[in-house]
Amino acid sequence: MTATTELSGSTARILKDAIRTIPDYPKPGVAFRDITTLLGDAWAFRRAVDELVQPWAGAKIDKVAGIEARGFILGGALAHQLSSGFVPVRKKGKLPHETVRIAYSLEYGLDEMEVHKDAVKPGERVILVDDLIATGGTAEAAVRLLREIGADVLAAVFIIDLPELKGADKIRALGVPVHTLVSFEGH
Repeated sequence: MTATTELSGSTARILKDAIRTIPDYPKPGVAFRDITTLLGDAWAFRRAVDELVQPWAGAKIDKVAGIEARGFILGGALAHQLSSGFVPVRKKGKLPHETVRIAYSLEYGLDEMEVHKDAVKPGERVILVDDLIATGGTAEAAVRLLREIGADVLAAVFIIDLPELKGADKIRALGVPVHTLVSFEGH
């Protein structure tokens, strides 16, 4: 898988319909894509998890890394399905043991994320997950952070892609395939 892949057909439509759009949140002009409605729909949630893990069914995946916070929900479910461990990628100051940290840009400034220094053994095969890929800054930082501790990042998976913001392009530029389930125009 070298390009962005996405679902099509009735499953994509059902998943897309299960996602609530909140206009002008968190600021005017932004259409916030809220997956809590998808998570609350047992069929849609299960189908989303099944579709996110399907490309790696039967493959050896050592860890699934989830980006705080919705990536934790999805990552735990994916790790269970893949019989893998789970690695939380957290905001600065939230992990209790020795960590490795990276700074990254947001639309409105800088932030930092971290992982436990011993969360991944060198060469372990890792899939990164979050709910949505927009500008790609957070996912790009997470890939760099995981690689810093020795992970072989096989792919980045998301329920939603906002292709106009070109975040998936940033991840592919790092040599990491991107797998999404649905896309929405705009941001």
